[in-house]
Amino acid sequence: MPSPAETLRALLAQDMLHVMPCCYDALSARLIEQAGFDLTFMSGFATSASRIGQPDLGLMSYSEVLDQARNITESLAIPLIADGDTGYGNAMNVRRTVAGFARAGAAAVMIEDQVAPKRCGHTPGKAVVGREEAFDRIRAAVDARQEGADILILARTDARHEHGLSEAIDRARKFKELGADILFVEAPKTVAEMQEICRELPGAKMANIVEGGETPDLSHKDLQEIGYAIAAYPLTLMASAMKAMVKTLEQLKTDNDRTPDLMDFKELRQRIGFEDYYDVSARYETSKRS
Repeated sequence: MPSPAETLRALLAQDMLHVMPCCYDALSARLIEQAGFDLTFMSGFATSASRIGQPDLGLMSYSEVLDQARNITESLAIPLIADGDTGYGNAMNVRRTVAGFARAGAAAVMIEDQVAPKRCGHTPGKAVVGREEAFDRIRAAVDARQEGADILILARTDARHEHGLSEAIDRARKFKELGADILFVEAPKTVAEMQEICRELPGAKMANIVEGGETPDLSHKDLQEIGYAIAAYPLTLMASAMKAMVKTLEQLKTDNDRTPDLMDFKELRQRIGFEDYYDVSARYETSKRS
């Protein structure tokens, strides 16, 4: 069986756009896999909201994020890209972060150039570290990979916000020279900027589509024609789930139509894995066969 990293490399070798809904826990990841998608990403925004009920402002620790990633990788077969934030410290912390996510079964880990504590890429107040510190983070990530961590490096820059698109492209180009596998220039504001990113940068590029965010929400066809290899949708599932839960709670409170649009209990059990569990456990029920 190929490793998660090998599977992701094979996907990226295909000349196509990979649509990537983002998960936040093992159940959302399993639903993504059941829907037939080839890969997923553990959204920092959604994971922070789900795990600790707090905004994505650097509040979760490395160990909390790693634990969540491990829970997810143990529940699915498709590759998971993990959110390593800023690496949780200096270059040595970045090395530990990358190695830890590799051991947890992640196919790739994202390392970014924001100052700590980082912020969601589509919210105010973002700032990035200087060039050399940003480059050291990617150097350290690549070193960890070269020293045995079976994992890809997704290098992200948020420099567009403070310093303009040219600086963001320059940083991303250097990230690629240092050995990053996937490049992610966060929050371009126009189609023209997205086109420039894909025209100027080599290798696989990722677009981050936040509904209501700063980046144009283009069709899959348009994203592929521009030149992106991955289209990430970090909040689509969580926003959908939260809207449904709020609506259901409001109706439950009034005692009117208390079960609107609920998944059938049989399908719910099947998707969670009850039937698989029963099938496997039946092999060991020797008392029923005696």
